[in-house]
Amino acid sequence: MPIIQSVTRALNILELFDERTRELSIKEISNRMDLNKSTVHSLLKTLMHHGYVSQNHSTSEYHLGWKLYERGNLVTSQLDIRKLARRHLEELNSQTDKTVHLVQLMGKEAIYIDKINGNGSLVVQSRIGKRVHLHSSAVGKVLVANLTEDDFEGIFTKYDFVKKTDNSILSLEEFKLEMNRVRKEKYAIDNEENEEGIICFALPIRDYSKKVVAAVSVSTPKAVFNEEVANVNKRCLKVCATNISKELGFISDNEND
Repeated sequence: MPIIQSVTRALNILELFDERTRELSIKEISNRMDLNKSTVHSLLKTLMHHGYVSQNHSTSEYHLGWKLYERGNLVTSQLDIRKLARRHLEELNSQTDKTVHLVQLMGKEAIYIDKINGNGSLVVQSRIGKRVHLHSSAVGKVLVANLTEDDFEGIFTKYDFVKKTDNSILSLEEFKLEMNRVRKEKYAIDNEENEEGIICFALPIRDYSKKVVAAVSVSTPKAVFNEEVANVNKRCLKVCATNISKELGFISDNEND
């Protein structure tokens, strides 16, 4: 299937913006994309016409438009698992008083589709709609631990094991050993591998076909983490993941699942 270059370029412009880069000039966009200014101007004009980009008339710089917010809300409204899981996430948040996440697999990354902050334990780097690396996050680990061999290889062939912290897994060999541990223990842990000072536990959510369709997690600041907290997190997580899975029609063949 042919890739349309102009569409790719327009999408690449949108992806230049994030929480750190809110506005960009034509010159900055041109330099980052290695395109001449006239081409960038034409692309921006088209994106503006459709509402995906807006211009700050005070600075002449460009930023994301409200059409993306509208489209994003539409996508979110279609995520039935998010609606179904919400009350269970709220209960998990109440039981642990920690930040909880609901995450799904998207290509070679995972994406946060819901989040509830814990009191005094805000995980700064996470937000709904943001993507997270699979190898450095507990949610990423449980999402891929039970993939078929072909699907696993499809994701991790030429995968970039980015060093997020000093604890990050940096090779496929080490990650496969971690997958063995996750399958055996039936949960995953991110021990300050994705964000310094944050320890995270995660469990998979399965549907009626027993397929892992999402992951739920509890994130705890290292400063308040201890064995008792870990046990509470794992116990409450298991109840949460089990209840969400049951609502998706999952029936376990093993009472320990």
